[in-house]
Parts: sequence; C-alpha cells; structure tokens
Amino acid sequence: MSTKHSTKLSDGRDLFYFDDSSSTLPAERKPDLREPTERPGVAQMRLDSLTGDWVSVAAHRHSRAHLPPASQCPLCPSTEENLSELPDSFDVAVFENKSPSFGPDLLEKVDPTYADVANLTLGATRDSVGRCEVVVFSPEHLGSLGGQTTERVATVIDALADRTEHLQSLPGVLQVFPFENRGQDIGVTLHHPHGQIYAYPFVTPRTQKLLSSIEKFGADLFQQTLEFEAKSERALIASENFTAYVPFAGRWPIEIHLLPHRHVQHLGQLTESERFELADVYRRLLKSLDDIYETPTPYIAAWHQAPLIDAGKNVRLQLQITSPRRAADKLKYLAGSESAMGAFIADFAPEKTAGQIREALGN
Repeated sequence: MSTKHSTKLSDGRDLFYFDDSSSTLPAERKPDLREPTERPGVAQMRLDSLTGDWVSVAAHRHSRAHLPPASQCPLCPSTEENLSELPDSFDVAVFENKSPSFGPDLLEKVDPTYADVANLTLGATRDSVGRCEVVVFSPEHLGSLGGQTTERVATVIDALADRTEHLQSLPGVLQVFPFENRGQDIGVTLHHPHGQIYAYPFVTPRTQKLLSSIEKFGADLFQQTLEFEAKSERALIASENFTAYVPFAGRWPIEIHLLPHRHVQHLGQLTESERFELADVYRRLLKSLDDIYETPTPYIAAWHQAPLIDAGKNVRLQLQITSPRRAADKLKYLAGSESAMGAFIADFAPEKTAGQIREALGN
C-alpha cells in the first residue's frame, strides 16, 4: 500500500506525494521556492443548444508549456536550474493544474441542477467550476506507465482512487474522470509520463448516452456485457477479478475495455488486493500496445466512473484504452462520418485487433 504526503505549492495549489510501498524517500519534502504567481480566472462554460452539451472556454490554456526539453520540464523534480511543479524527488505525485479547464472555483454548496439545460435559453453560460489535477507517474523524464513495475502502477492506481474519493466530495462535482493521453500523435504537450484527472460540474455526454443504454438494456447491462465479452474470441486477459477484451463494436484500430467482475462504481471502491491485481493487468495491457509495432503506440487510457446522480448506481467502473494507430506508419483520422455525424466506420474487425493484442501479450 502506498503512503500519501500532502503539501502546498508556492501559489497555494495542492500537491500530494504518493510513495511506493517499498519507497525509501523521506516523509518531509523540500518546499516550493518559486515566487507565487496569480492563477488564471475560472473558465466559462457555454451551452450548445443544438446538442445540450456544455463547452468550456478556457483561453488561458493556450499558453501552457509545449514539448519543452528535459532541462525545462515542469514535471521533473526541481533543480537549481529548473524550479518545476515538483519541488523534490517523488515516486508518484499529484498536483492542481496551473491552467485548469475546470476550477479552481467550486460551488458554495451542492447544487445538482447547476448545469441542467432544461430551462436554459440560447447563449446560456455557467462558470466552469470543478477541479483539474495532474498525475505524474515517475520522476524520470522519459518512459511510459507500461514500462513501470507493477508496484509503481499500483501506486498510480492508489493515487487515482484517493483523488477520486476526495474530488467526489467537492460541492458542484458530478463526475470524476482520470485519464492518460500518451504520445504526440494524441496531442500530448509534455514528454514526461503523466495523466490527468478532471472533476466536472455536469454529467459528460458520453456518460449520458451510457445512461440511456442502461435504460434500454436493463440495470444489469454491465454484467450482461461482461458475460458476453468474456466468452468471445475477443477476450484478452481474465484474472481473478478483472476481464479485458476488445469490444464487439470497437470503433478504433486498437481498442481495449476492462471490467471488474463485481459491481464497483469507481476506483475508490476497490480493495487493496484488487488494486494490486488491477495494476498487474493494466501494466500488461499497456506494455502489449508497445509490443505490437517496433515503436511506441499512442493511446488514450480512460477510466470511466459512475456520475454522482441517482442513475449512476447502475454504472460500473470501466477502463477504455483507444489508439488511432492502424499500421506501423498509419493513423486513423476522424473523417466526415466520424467527426461530423459521430457515426464510426471501423477499418477492420475487432477480432483481428484482439489477435494482434493477444500475440503482443505473449511476448
């Protein structure tokens, strides 16, 4: 089990260190020696009346760091030449994003109707309340989460679970979403291996569609899905408590889903032994992506968790990993049907994808 230490950055933002179970790092860490700077104002959500979706306009993000060299990396431990976001050495670290899409403002009290669109008009706006955090997987500037030890991946999962439970307690937060964007082809702006956590003041469009499907298929949709996929030729890994598979209607050239065998709504509800087991399965899946081709595969790893509304009780924790890579030197780009209409056209059958991944898992 990892150990957590809490502190503050010079401008008052939260910083949390999560030490591996075998870590030899001291409990006390060096302070942030940078001069405090003013944080940007909260962004503005604007309602798209044609879809009912909220769009957060966060113009301050345009000036964030873009692929800096290692000597200027904001996620490496600080040195005399580079006072970064991490004042001292660490195993895994989490801190408030300096340029957030949501937050740092929160509602003064819980208001589940804050982002309801039923009675809103054209031009409706709301403050983008909530929170955004950065999760740094390692002090090493280069590498990948799949290249870490199972113990380190378990520390990352502990951090995501800890932050999920805290963020869900904040007034105005309706959904917490941990994720990793990996690779320049995905749009990553920092080489250092890291992920993020978004705490939204609304239920995301993807989750709203899921809730609609649960209404159609039944409250046990996730259990139905698990049983259907587990017996298919697309199944990849079946551990004691988790099953990973390529979904029947996969959209992307590489797509992996993972479900726990029991109904848990978020990472914080997993037991310590389940988290360590999940860390091993997750590490193997990520490593397999880099073994399909001779070069690392870009991907998005998305932890879908239940929203904090009554209908969320039937939503099960799910990991979805997607990659646009369709060959060693080719990417899938979203063309007219996908981008404009949301109607995906798969390049090849998910069964073929599953065969590729199973071969890589055997390496």
